[in-house]
Amino acid sequence: MALVSPRKGIYALPKGHPDAGETLELAATREVREETGLVAEPVEKLGDVSYWYRFGGERVLKTVTFFLFRFRSGSVADHDDEVLWAGWVPLDQAVEQLSYEGEREMATKALARGGT
Repeated sequence: MALVSPRKGIYALPKGHPDAGETLELAATREVREETGLVAEPVEKLGDVSYWYRFGGERVLKTVTFFLFRFRSGSVADHDDEVLWAGWVPLDQAVEQLSYEGEREMATKALARGGT
């Protein structure tokens, strides 16, 4: 599984906001390419994770939709500057390494679907 580190000590799945006119699946595909350097094909939706965060003193509810992808080409060395690090981690290890509970749940779903 390709993971990213947006800041020191944090390991996460690639994610971001859809651009105008972009479907969630297209946005996820683009974000995977930008944040990991990998070209990947969406296989299926894994699920949604919702959480609260603070922005400008306000509480904001965010929902992120995650997809299972199949690697096609590329190199994690080609990730963009949004992340400090991108790399391959065996899926069973990613379940333990991911920093956020909801993302660990998505990795567990991918593992249950036969991912490696």
